[in-house]
Amino acid sequence: MDIFLTYLLAFALAVPLGTLIARVFSGPASRLTAGLLRLSGVDARQGMTWRQYGVALLGTNLLVGLAAYLIYVFQGALPGNPDGIGNMRWDTALHTAASFITNTNQQHYSGQSGLSYLSQMVGITALQLFTPAVGMAALFAVLRGLRGETNVGNYYLDVTRAVGLLVPTSFVLALLLTWQGVPSTFGGAKTATLLQPQTVEGTPLTTQTIPVGPVAAMVAIKQLGTNGGGWYGPNSAVPLENPTGLSNLLELVSIILFPVALVVAAGLFLRRPRFGVAIMGVMSVLSAALTLGLVLAERQPNAALAGLAAAGPNLEGKEVRLGADASALWGALTTQTSNGSVNAMHDSLTPLGGLVPQLGMFLNDVYGGIGVGMINMLVFVLLTVFIAGLMVGRTPELFGRKIEAREVKVASLIILLQPLMVLGFTAATLSLPGLTGTSNPGFHGLSQVLYEYNSAFANNGSGFEGLGDNTPWWNVTCAVVLILARFLPILGPLAIAGLLAAKKAAPETSGTLRVDTPVFAGMLLSVMLLLQLLNFAPALVLGPVAEGLTLGRAAPSTVQSTGQTTTQATLQSTAQPAPQPSTQDVKK
Repeated sequence: MDIFLTYLLAFALAVPLGTLIARVFSGPASRLTAGLLRLSGVDARQGMTWRQYGVALLGTNLLVGLAAYLIYVFQGALPGNPDGIGNMRWDTALHTAASFITNTNQQHYSGQSGLSYLSQMVGITALQLFTPAVGMAALFAVLRGLRGETNVGNYYLDVTRAVGLLVPTSFVLALLLTWQGVPSTFGGAKTATLLQPQTVEGTPLTTQTIPVGPVAAMVAIKQLGTNGGGWYGPNSAVPLENPTGLSNLLELVSIILFPVALVVAAGLFLRRPRFGVAIMGVMSVLSAALTLGLVLAERQPNAALAGLAAAGPNLEGKEVRLGADASALWGALTTQTSNGSVNAMHDSLTPLGGLVPQLGMFLNDVYGGIGVGMINMLVFVLLTVFIAGLMVGRTPELFGRKIEAREVKVASLIILLQPLMVLGFTAATLSLPGLTGTSNPGFHGLSQVLYEYNSAFANNGSGFEGLGDNTPWWNVTCAVVLILARFLPILGPLAIAGLLAAKKAAPETSGTLRVDTPVFAGMLLSVMLLLQLLNFAPALVLGPVAEGLTLGRAAPSTVQSTGQTTTQATLQSTAQPAPQPSTQDVKK
């Protein structure tokens, strides 16, 4: 029921929101927007070519990223630090800046103990507003090129429009979350007296320090902006970020709201609503299949507990107040977008359950991130049109303009960038265990490394937390993946749109391939699955599939009187040994 309700609410809200978005980006700048831009020296009426748009996009992101980096490394001396948190290490700051400027929010630090309030608000929350706005702006620049406009818009105007859409929706969600109990204060950490004193490493404890802060505002934009970075290290698994069943539903709906709405907006903006319906159909078929797969996988008993009368779902690493189904739904939706927030430990999913988030991120555009999800889908649309043209012996056309060698080469390079970066860095990391700090030699260890780079490339940010990833190797290599995976897949389609816009429009005839039919949608789905399975199936077979097959054979053979189990050696090799300490338990 929760799964059905989540999809129903998301689609019900996405239609009017998508209609509003299309109207906002189609009309002229409002007087207020034009006036604000004029104060900053920008003429909202001045259009840009695709090259000018790309330069402006890169330039602003560079400046914002540099400012965030400086805040992280000097936060100990800056105001807004009531808990006295020290400066962030250079490589952690580099990774954090790269992560949050790319709408990824992959965290190699624990939010409540690693950042001051100023860093959380200005260096994190502000970027969580800016980066989805950039993605949305880039989408409409690409769409204008596909409509045949050499003037793809004004970058600064488009970003301002996007911010104007994200702020009020985030404000409403923040109020709802505050109502549900998410902290919203500038006061310092609170101290609570324990009902039952504890002893930790020989030290008696009678009190507990509870970090708080303006959490609700960050949680609102982290979900609506497909960001996902948590105020707390364990993210939305922490009751302070996600205190009730209603807050869990609100956050789930928010994860896919804007990505779905932008598909609606794209169809209306292109004046091809049936094309938007076809794309929505492809995305939703993939979404339903992945969600169903993860829910069914997590309803299975934990293989390590077989023989101990362990019936029912796999509850390891999950919040029992939410249950396995709600955690599986979250894990599926958060990796079908570039959100990546978590309400359970992904590392504790069953092997085949852990396969589903990997597939969602490999596809990278099930619903995708704000703007970039639809941009990635348009690349697959172009490749599908090209392949269909080869099959029938006709020069392929997209929206009345011929697709030629240059456009196909750029699209192909965008698709090939993902396996090159993800598989390349995974191979390098596994071959250098002494340098990289990988501690798990089994199949699950491969899955952990693959997931980390897969998550970085997909601008997702969730992780299998068996890695000690706050090291120079992980921080620098992931930063490289983050930057390239964010900006090349934006600039490439922007260039394709500019090249197509410069061509003479060809009138559509009865022989023109229509991209708004069920037949084309089926072919698009086939091309997506074929390309990505060819790229990544071997790695998945060596990781989660092999782990699942091994665990299935290695059920515990005896039960000791103490309740402990004796397993075969294979299970011991694939189980997670004590990993190097990570900075957090669960992360975006």
